[in-house]
Amino acid sequence: MEKKKIAIVTDSNSGITQQLAGELGITVLPMPFYINEQLFLEGITLTQEDFYQRLAQDADISTSQPSPADVLETWERLLEDHDEIVHIPMSSGLSNSCQTAFVLAREYKGRVQVVDNQRISVTQRQSVLDAIHLASSGKNAVEIKEILEAEKGESSIYITLETLKYLKKGGRITPAAAALGTVLNLKPVLQIQGEKLDAFSKARGKKQAKRTMVKAMEDDLKNRFKEYKKKGLMCLEAAYTGNEEEALEWKAELEKHFDMEVHMDPLSLSVACHIGQGALAVAVAKKVEVE
Repeated sequence: MEKKKIAIVTDSNSGITQQLAGELGITVLPMPFYINEQLFLEGITLTQEDFYQRLAQDADISTSQPSPADVLETWERLLEDHDEIVHIPMSSGLSNSCQTAFVLAREYKGRVQVVDNQRISVTQRQSVLDAIHLASSGKNAVEIKEILEAEKGESSIYITLETLKYLKKGGRITPAAAALGTVLNLKPVLQIQGEKLDAFSKARGKKQAKRTMVKAMEDDLKNRFKEYKKKGLMCLEAAYTGNEEEALEWKAELEKHFDMEVHMDPLSLSVACHIGQGALAVAVAKKVEVE
């Protein structure tokens, strides 16, 4: 049997479910979580609902990374009937799983290419779709890695939160700032530009926070991504944490405002445990052009 050329691997932070992975012909490594010291795997033994239920109960939740043994086993299995692997983990600024994959890939003499393109959630999903597209147009693993990494900056995410509790818990804001924010109904708007979650601005209430995000995304599309937008290469996306009804309204709002189709997914649980339930996000990512 002739080997299939390229296998594509990502993790469940991409928002790609196990079912969709099967349809796309790719492999999704589930992110492991420890809840009250018990191990769960995102999308396999841990559903979105279970996760938010545990979060609401103040369970002790910590994120982990796919174990090296699981990563190696996945690669070994795929290399039996593929020539090469393109491995797209979540942003190296948010987890060590990227670094681990780099170290493990050294043993494979170039057959496994790990992409460090600083993506997460809906923008990571876009990279996976790009990789599928590039592979089917005949690019090899090294070329795919180079293209995805060259374009890592061509994405932008804004997120607003319902609660400051988890930023406080994770030590990202001081208890005093969290208390004041709660009293004033301040909703932080955070951004992910490349590696990590950073502050962007503060808004009074969620309505204003949503306006702030729309304005920020408008500026990105008009300025930063102007040329790509003209060519129709920008993909508009939305995400949320456990608040589907509110999120569907948000998606409709975005589609109306930008006159663009919006792809929406639940935010990856690795991000959700730092920001809590009730968050809304808007994101944009450029899709690759294939010559």
